[in-house]
Amino acid sequence: MRVLVCDDEQLARDRLKRLVEKTEGVEVVAEAANGREAVDQAQISRPDVILMDIRMPEMDGMEAAEHLSKMDNPPALIFCTAYD
Repeated sequence: MRVLVCDDEQLARDRLKRLVEKTEGVEVVAEAANGREAVDQAQISRPDVILMDIRMPEMDGMEAAEHLSKMDNPPALIFCTAYD
């Protein structure tokens, strides 16, 4: 399974990548620091799953999800956030 990790905090991205990479058969193929980067990276790397923060600068996770849902074969999206 191919995973894209998106969070505006580098430490959070690093932690998620370490957790994902411990799982056999799962690899992190891209990372992004905001929703706009996630949309761009998803079109390039074609992940199966995106782990995405909700609150980020430039484009938040909710807006990015809307754009991602319009892809021909959209990835599954899991929101990972510290906010309510």
